[in-house]
Order: sequence, then C-alpha cells, then structure tokens
Amino acid sequence: MTPITKAYLQIHMAVILFGFTAILGDLITMSALNLVWWRVMITSFSLVFLLKRDALSEVFKSRIYIPLAGIGVLVGLHWICFYGAVKLSNASVTLVCMATTSTFTAIVEPLMLKTRFKWVELLLGLFLLPCILLIINQIPSGHYMGVLSGLAAALLASVFAVLNKKYIRSADPFTLTFVELGSAFLFISAVLIFLIPVGYFDASKIWPEDLSQWFYIVLLSLGCTTLAYILSMKALKHISAYASNMVINLEPVYGILLAIIILKEHKQLNNSFYAGAFMIGLIVFTYPFIISKMKQKYNGKNV
Repeated sequence: MTPITKAYLQIHMAVILFGFTAILGDLITMSALNLVWWRVMITSFSLVFLLKRDALSEVFKSRIYIPLAGIGVLVGLHWICFYGAVKLSNASVTLVCMATTSTFTAIVEPLMLKTRFKWVELLLGLFLLPCILLIINQIPSGHYMGVLSGLAAALLASVFAVLNKKYIRSADPFTLTFVELGSAFLFISAVLIFLIPVGYFDASKIWPEDLSQWFYIVLLSLGCTTLAYILSMKALKHISAYASNMVINLEPVYGILLAIIILKEHKQLNNSFYAGAFMIGLIVFTYPFIISKMKQKYNGKNV
C-alpha cells in the first residue's frame, strides 16, 4: 500500500468517525451538556500523552492561550448545540444542518478577517436555502427546535474554524487542540457548578447510567475525537488540505447512512427530506471543484 493510498484510507476513516458522533449523541441518554462535559474531559486527558512540553510552555509564555481559550468556549458551545439538535430532532436532521457550515463560513470569514466576500461561495449558500426549506417543511413540527439548534451549531463551527485558521501557526495542532478542549472543559464545568445551586441541574444525573453508556462516551471521546483527529493529521502528511477537505465534505453523507443503518431513521423521514439532503450534499461536495475551476479561470483571484 502506497503512503498516499494509506493517507486516503486514514482520512476516510476519520470522516466516518466524525460522522458517527451524531449517532452516539442519539444513543447516549444523558443531556447534551453532560455529554459534552464528558467528551471534552476525556479527550483533553488523552491529548496529554501527545503533547510536546516545549510547545505547551511556549503557548503560555506567548499568552496565545488567551484567544485559544476563547475559541475553546466556542467549541464547547458548538458541541452543546450540536448534541442539543440531536436530542431535539434526530441525527439525520442535525447532520443536514451541519452541511450549512460552509455557507456560514462564506459570510463569517470575510467579516472576521476583513477580506473580500467571495461571490461564488455566497451564491452556493443561497442555493442551500430552498433545500433547507424543503427539509424543514417535511419534518415533524417537534423537530423545528432541533433545526434551529443544528443551524446554531453550524454557525459556531464556522466561527471557530475561521479563528483557528488565524491562530493555527501559533502552536502545533495537538497543543492547540488541548488548550481549546481544556478550556471548553473548564467553561462547561463552571456552567454546571452554577446551575446546580439554582436548581437547573441535578448533579446525580452527571454519571452514565450503565456500562453501555460508559462505552458510548469513551468511544465518542477516544474513537470519534482523539483517534479521528490523529488519523486526519497523519493523512495530511501525504495529501493536500484541498484533498482532505474534499473527503470531509462527505461527513453528512456518511453520518446519514450510519443513522439509517443503526438508528433506522429512514422510518421517521420521507423522500422529500432525503431529496433535500441529497441536494445539500451535492452542493457542498461540488463546492471545491467549482472554486478550483473559477480560480483557474480568473488566475487565482478572489472569486
């Protein structure tokens, strides 16, 4: 097996694991807040063994940990909204909402980084709107809050992705992720501590109910987060970021297929939902091709 073939297998496996997070969110019975608390705690602990001491001390010396901690809070909020969407609707609806992340990024990135808007990206984003409306009109009314939570998760994902792009060269990826997830853990812990005295959270419910729940949480944290991240990092040593992003576009597709197989969600949703989901997947998947062609046409200019 060539290194490039191995790299593509690694990135596909990583994306399948990323897509599996919504399935586990459905299988884990605890609240979204509890679930994310366990996920960031276990994942942060696992990353300790991958850290370079010099890199971590450099982050604190340069005080870059301050903006990274802020990004970590956004990551925590993103996951709370993501799993909240799973609880309020289902995994398939949530994954379709997450496919709009690139649309939000097309708006958020120019605003935050003060760059020009790319009209092609904005146009593709507009094409997503009728697809989303088609899906919303065909799902049970009880799922509408799940859609709003899923779209909030997509918006937050676009914001922290843009910020990460700004600070990615300030630290190695493992150190950056450790600081962000560690900050997310501290933030959510503080929220839980605040909610307990005012009666909005029952501390006795923070523990998983049984052995199967423990298994799902560990699989989510170590398999779908730590392992998936390591696989994606290894793959990037042999394939381009462009090729990696092409595969990452398949995450909603893999996730929905897993939801059909494992959760039998096709029984809850009709053909109109999957038609809308297919069109969203098609737009998201063809986006890199369109951008590449446009850059070639206009000699790499911002389109």
